[in-house]
Amino acid sequence: MALRIYNTLTKQKEEFIPLETGKVGMYVCGITAYDVCHIGHARSAIVFDVIYRYLQYRGYDVTYVKNFTDVDDKIIEKSLAEKVDISAISERYIGEHNEDMDRLGIARPTIAPRATEHIGDMIGLVETLLDRGLAYVREGDVFFSVASFPGYAKLSGRNLDDMIAGARIGVDERKENPLDFVLWKSSKEGEPWWDSPWGRGRPGWHLECSVMSQRYLGDTFDIHGGGEDLIFPHHENEIAQSEGATGKPFARYWIHNGFIRVDSEKMSKSLGNIFTIRDVLAQYHPEVLRLFTLQSHYKSYIDFAHQVLADARQGMERFYGTLKAIKDACKCGIDYSRVSQNDLSEGEREVFEEINALPGNFIEAMDDDFNTARAVGHLFDAARVINGYVGDRGFTETPGSLFVLDRAGTYMRETGRILGLFLEDPDDYFEQDRRREAEKRGLDIDEIEHMIGEREAARAEKNWARADEIREALASRGIMLKDSPASTTWRIA
Repeated sequence: MALRIYNTLTKQKEEFIPLETGKVGMYVCGITAYDVCHIGHARSAIVFDVIYRYLQYRGYDVTYVKNFTDVDDKIIEKSLAEKVDISAISERYIGEHNEDMDRLGIARPTIAPRATEHIGDMIGLVETLLDRGLAYVREGDVFFSVASFPGYAKLSGRNLDDMIAGARIGVDERKENPLDFVLWKSSKEGEPWWDSPWGRGRPGWHLECSVMSQRYLGDTFDIHGGGEDLIFPHHENEIAQSEGATGKPFARYWIHNGFIRVDSEKMSKSLGNIFTIRDVLAQYHPEVLRLFTLQSHYKSYIDFAHQVLADARQGMERFYGTLKAIKDACKCGIDYSRVSQNDLSEGEREVFEEINALPGNFIEAMDDDFNTARAVGHLFDAARVINGYVGDRGFTETPGSLFVLDRAGTYMRETGRILGLFLEDPDDYFEQDRRREAEKRGLDIDEIEHMIGEREAARAEKNWARADEIREALASRGIMLKDSPASTTWRIA
């Protein structure tokens, strides 16, 4: 099956055919570096991280460009308030961003350009648009003339007449059309500036992304992505100024992820419902946040609530519980290195065939517009099969059964890695999860483990009443025990 992508530009799924066989150029709009990242940034980062990983998995050589906007009104506002240079603000928050992304397991893009590194190219693009009659100068500002570009609004599908009639755009009498947008802004007192043919000033936000994408990927490239809030006006304006300057198609496939809502409401500072990435990671493992995000299709809205994250945590426990069961069984000392599919018993072969379907099912789901929700569903199906197999009363550790489990663990980790999941050792994952949950609830881990040690001693002495008493005492504090022949593990419910 060929990879098919929903293209915002054409409003339909299309087979993905890159410009150059075996290679993909992808540009995604990054952050404006003036504050710490919130869960909306996390969703977009995770979505395009998975797309990047999957394209690589499918054999493409991907050049992934994700920019930093390091000159902008909000950055300037904060720099003036703190009485520091804008570079101090942008450096601070780019560093915070990178730390958050690393904790989330987001792969670094191939290139992470900054707007201020490309001012000369931006001035050059504005000059080209002026030469082509697509822009005009007013008092040191340069505006793009929307009326001069016939294809304007083809991405968003908006009606220009309706937009002009109902525009809530601040009236600027210097504009020829209310929808015209600024390419170059003259600098005000105390603002950063660069010399240009129109006087001291700085680039407009839309201009920055056009220049950086074309600089590293060419006039026409394969994929442009970002949150759906960027469709209009940002991406619409990128298309207008880029295609206006080159006369060539800009990006061929446009991918946009949906919003995160908080308790069914849009995130906003006025509602006080913005959660930063570090707020969430203080309470949940990064892979829990990834699973929460990937259990929905990237285009859909998802509702952020602590109960939903708690459900995702249980899902990760199930996955890592499966991987731990595989790990524990496969270290029993039985040699299964020479076993092949032909050596399996009927029951082992039946489980093997179900597990063997996982990679193909995963690829089929991801080839359908990166359907991570369905892909995660296949992983849950595989975990259910494995858990049922290991938990069967008749299960025995034989070379054939260990071969099946080893293959299952390999497939789960290989497919999970594309989603940024199952990157931890199961024991390390559960240890981190226990400590995080214990800290949230004010529980003393040393005391818990001491009580578990007491219980193990009681069981060794066949003092079942004392062992049950300790189990019940722990359960009353939300601590669930799981006994196995090798050890007792615990988790916080």
